[in-house]
Amino acid sequence: MALILPRSYHKIAAVEKNRISWIEPELAERQDIRPLRIGILNIMPLGKQYEFNLLHPLGLSPLQIEPIWIRLRSHSYKTWDLAHLDNLYVSWEEAMTPTPLDGLIITGAPVEHLCFEDVNYWPELVKMIDEARRSCASTLGLCWAGFALAYLAGVDKQAFDRKLFGVFPMRSLVPGHALMGTQDDRFVCPQSRHAGLPDAAMEAAQRQGRLRLLAHGEKVGYTIFETTDQRQLMHLGHPEYNAGRLLTEMERDKARGDVQPPENFDLDTPQTLWRSHRNLLFQHWLWFCYQRVSLLN
Repeated sequence: MALILPRSYHKIAAVEKNRISWIEPELAERQDIRPLRIGILNIMPLGKQYEFNLLHPLGLSPLQIEPIWIRLRSHSYKTWDLAHLDNLYVSWEEAMTPTPLDGLIITGAPVEHLCFEDVNYWPELVKMIDEARRSCASTLGLCWAGFALAYLAGVDKQAFDRKLFGVFPMRSLVPGHALMGTQDDRFVCPQSRHAGLPDAAMEAAQRQGRLRLLAHGEKVGYTIFETTDQRQLMHLGHPEYNAGRLLTEMERDKARGDVQPPENFDLDTPQTLWRSHRNLLFQHWLWFCYQRVSLLN
């Protein structure tokens, strides 16, 4: 939780320099003590097995988190346990009742080879994204969802000749940023995708005030970025993965015979070397949602 300090406190500058969250007593008195309602639009294949990848970092928060699992009406969920889907997942309209969600997470999806308008649930997804931007504190788009949000901001994906698969280094670009400020200057994160965003197009989007670039890697490009109103945060990687998930994807790809083993990942002694990056990202995103809901509404 944040420190409660008067603005006149003599070490405020040091508190802020060290990126410690603080609020004034008057604002603290206005805060609601209730769970954060975080919507999760899970469109990953075998979605039931994937859920814990998100619940783990969300569950580490000192805040109470209520996950609201969301389904699309126009998606077929071919690889899912349909009984589980029917039992746990609700429509967007149900998720926004009786009060709007505090935040929304949209997962990746295995549709990178398609133009966005050719994805059968694209119109429904765009409507949801637009409503979330108006009603929710922030939307976090992971992997393909990050591409979708970038596309809506005017930057289209570019297909790779071969899948980008493995654990790759990146560097933080904005020291002191609300979400990236406590990340290490350099960190690693899993990538599992068939496309990227051209550096030149991303840099142009930043110059034009459409996006703010937060992290970059030599092999992975601009991977973490946000809209300038901070209503949308995009991460083209998979910070939510653990080593076991990478191994599972490797075995799946091996069966297809079309993807090389993951780069920079020791198959003999698999390790989750990006745990700090994952935890910090999700905790700061939740804290960002909490501050907006509690202090700005």
